[in-house]
Amino acid sequence: PFEKQYRSIICNQSNISSSLEMAIPVIDFSKLEGKERAETLARIANGCQEWGFFQLVNHGIPVEFLERVKKVCSECYRLRAEGFKASKPVQLLNKLVEEEGDAADAKRLDNVDWEDVFLLQDDNEWPANPPEFRETMKEYREELRKLAEKVMEVMDENLGFEKGSIRNSFSGNGEHQPFFGTKVSHYPPCPRLEMVNGLRAHTDAGGVILLFQDDQVGGLQILKDGQWIDVQPVANAIVINTGDQIEVLSNGRYKSVWHRVLTTSDGNRRSIASFYNPSLKATIAPGTNKDGSATALYPKYVFGDYMDVYVKQKFLAKEPRFAAVTAV
Repeated sequence: PFEKQYRSIICNQSNISSSLEMAIPVIDFSKLEGKERAETLARIANGCQEWGFFQLVNHGIPVEFLERVKKVCSECYRLRAEGFKASKPVQLLNKLVEEEGDAADAKRLDNVDWEDVFLLQDDNEWPANPPEFRETMKEYREELRKLAEKVMEVMDENLGFEKGSIRNSFSGNGEHQPFFGTKVSHYPPCPRLEMVNGLRAHTDAGGVILLFQDDQVGGLQILKDGQWIDVQPVANAIVINTGDQIEVLSNGRYKSVWHRVLTTSDGNRRSIASFYNPSLKATIAPGTNKDGSATALYPKYVFGDYMDVYVKQKFLAKEPRFAAVTAV
């Protein structure tokens, strides 16, 4: 049943809503410190429960610094652009166009993404150029790591957990280092939008995801109530979404949400996504409310075991992943 539902909704290119009534919540994070704290907590809870996505403005990261981040990432892609032209997605699309021509029922590429991407971690190799890239992105990652931990504390409070519960779950109560990676992506203009997605529909495996998306070129969509909804570009906002592990820790109160990126014919979409995930050695299980209530709806497992399942099933229905992981 999951596979049938997946095929009917996830792969559908036409069930799209861009109406203002279905706009992703935009929340002023600075209001947590003032008289509107309770209302802001409630808006964040709503974003987590009803949407799985929300946008933060006035999040504490200076606009001038974010402009620097945009500049170095765009320059980095400019230096990589020739390489993308020879990449697997381009080669496969060119081959498919030759085979299909302009047929109305042309096939799609369902096994690749129209995306130039690399991952930044503390201990892996970073691009050497532009020269200011490393220093800027190292500082950016520290800012995003701190913001992620603030967001997790808000989730703790809204879920009735002890402060620091989610972070402790991710670190095995301090025994392990949570994973923090930053994926720098660009989605170049695509000549055949109907044949390939920028990024195929999926839910995120991990914890809290913080996206600094392009404020000019759209394309990111989430699935809500059977409709694909645009995540509208908001200048210098940070888009937050909850991954599969937040769904488990919240015992289903918060959901990880299907999302995708559409290709565009003009404009080069920049996307910088940071992932605050559990350590692979961390044990994940539904958290306990302060009153100890609620029956666990998800298994208890080691996150590394979940990732072994996820890498094989990322673009498939998520429910079987929870069933397939070995409980501890």
